[in-house]
Amino acid sequence: MQSIRKKLIEAFSESHGEFLSGQALAEIAGCSRTAIWKHIEELRKEGFVLEAVRKKGYRIVHTPDSVTENKIRLGLQTSTLGQVIHYEKSVPSTQKIAHDLAGDGAAEGTLVIADEQTAGRGRLMREWHSSSGNGIWMSLILKPNLPPQKAPQFTLITAVAVVQAIEEVSSLEPEIKWPNDILINGKKVTGILTELQAESDRINSIIIGIGMNVNHTIEHFPDAIQSIATSLSIEEGKPLSRAVIVQKVLERMESLYGLYMKEGFTPIKLLWESYAVSIGKRIRARTINGTIEGTALGITEEGVLKIEDMAGVVHQIYSADIEVNV
Repeated sequence: MQSIRKKLIEAFSESHGEFLSGQALAEIAGCSRTAIWKHIEELRKEGFVLEAVRKKGYRIVHTPDSVTENKIRLGLQTSTLGQVIHYEKSVPSTQKIAHDLAGDGAAEGTLVIADEQTAGRGRLMREWHSSSGNGIWMSLILKPNLPPQKAPQFTLITAVAVVQAIEEVSSLEPEIKWPNDILINGKKVTGILTELQAESDRINSIIIGIGMNVNHTIEHFPDAIQSIATSLSIEEGKPLSRAVIVQKVLERMESLYGLYMKEGFTPIKLLWESYAVSIGKRIRARTINGTIEGTALGITEEGVLKIEDMAGVVHQIYSADIEVNV
């Protein structure tokens, strides 16, 4: 059933708004015209508006603001990432589902996405507010043939992909705060959580969680974070399509992932530093071993943050909470 729906969505994507006859769709999907009609009705129930004209066929004239498999697939330009999509209306955590799927041998590029998370979490097991119908809550499974120590670089690759996607769909100028936050006008709009399934010498799967505030109003945020959180629509002044943003993140991620596997981390490092909010600024890094203050110099080839303190000593920071302009 899903393979027929997938073929239909791909056909509509490639038709660019032109009509497709029932017979043509039946031949593309490898099923009867009656089966095509049933799938068209299922798309309508999902919120797609399809125009049907006698002797011309069908075309999609409006799509819902959703992040369902069909909506994301309509127009997606990737070869691997997002080609398998698990959508749920509400889940405790997409990251947990992705871990289970990866452990069961899910294909590389598998995407888990939900309209709502009831137990979303960020780095260091912090709660992440994932309200229904206005954000992007998703987890992506990658399977690079690399040693485990390379895994932290994927947080930085993802950050660049998210920033580039936001730039593509809006007039905003997002910045990256090491290691995993995307800021707009100094407020957090996206968090990234990278987790690992590995053996001692190789990665089995990297599970990348992305939580993005898209069409939230300020009232959607708890009082405690209203001063530090924002959404794309608050900053842009209008709602944005969540599905289009997901598509752009997947497309940019696929491109950067390919670049990384071909040329290594150096081109990613240069891109990351060009978007970094902290480079050259005074920052405070709170680590488990204490607090370091100094000037952020950049990141190493491994993605480790470098801070030069007042005595001229350069510290390498592997994990910390960062304050900028202290």
